Amino acid sequence: MNAQRQTASLELGTPVSIRVSRRARRIALRINAAERRVELVLPRGVSASQGLRFAAAKRGWIAARLAALPQRVPFSDGSVVPILGVPHKIRHELGTGAAPVAISDREMHVRCSSEHVTRRVRDHLVGMARTELSRRAHLLAARIGREVTRVSIRDTRSRWGSCSGRGNISLSWRLIFAPEPVVDYVVAHEVAHLAEMNHGPRFWRLVEDLAPASAAPRAWLKQHRSRLFAYG
Repeated sequence: MNAQRQTASLELGTPVSIRVSRRARRIALRINAAERRVELVLPRGVSASQGLRFAAAKRGWIAARLAALPQRVPFSDGSVVPILGVPHKIRHELGTGAAPVAISDREMHVRCSSEHVTRRVRDHLVGMARTELSRRAHLLAARIGREVTRVSIRDTRSRWGSCSGRGNISLSWRLIFAPEPVVDYVVAHEVAHLAEMNHGPRFWRLVEDLAPASAAPRAWLKQHRSRLFAYG
């Protein structure tokens, strides 16, 4: 449990979140790619001023890590966003049509007033994620003779998915940007928890059976995590 949270500034253009943790054994700095902020983790008994002195000494490292984060890609006319790893250009069109958002020839045609483009694109991508991830989860669960109670789509920041003992699976909608092998790996990971609520050898064998050669997509997800949070 966190004992304390506060914020401070190191004049880096982003606030520093200070968190006191009972489990921490030393001062640690982390870059939150999803929220583009710095987190300073302190063990109990270490003052905020001491922690900030530590962070100030690492100002160059912090600035370099922040600068290395991918540039944000807004959901606006002309932006290119991947759908299951395939780049699509957003095309804003005036007027109305059979569907407010239509995808064809690697383009996403959005028909609405300009102030609603961002929301329309986001809502459409979340809907696509809900349909695609739920379909894959149910198919994989059937392969191992298990049943998914419910698939929830969220905008989680710390992990891509979770599975409860009741068979409820939660997945991040931002997986819709990732290549299909990465999506298959994450879904397989959570479906495997329907049978193995741990990360033991049998669990990983089951993941590998559901998503063969899963080491590569697992590595891709670790390497490109911050990029998936840069869209929108």
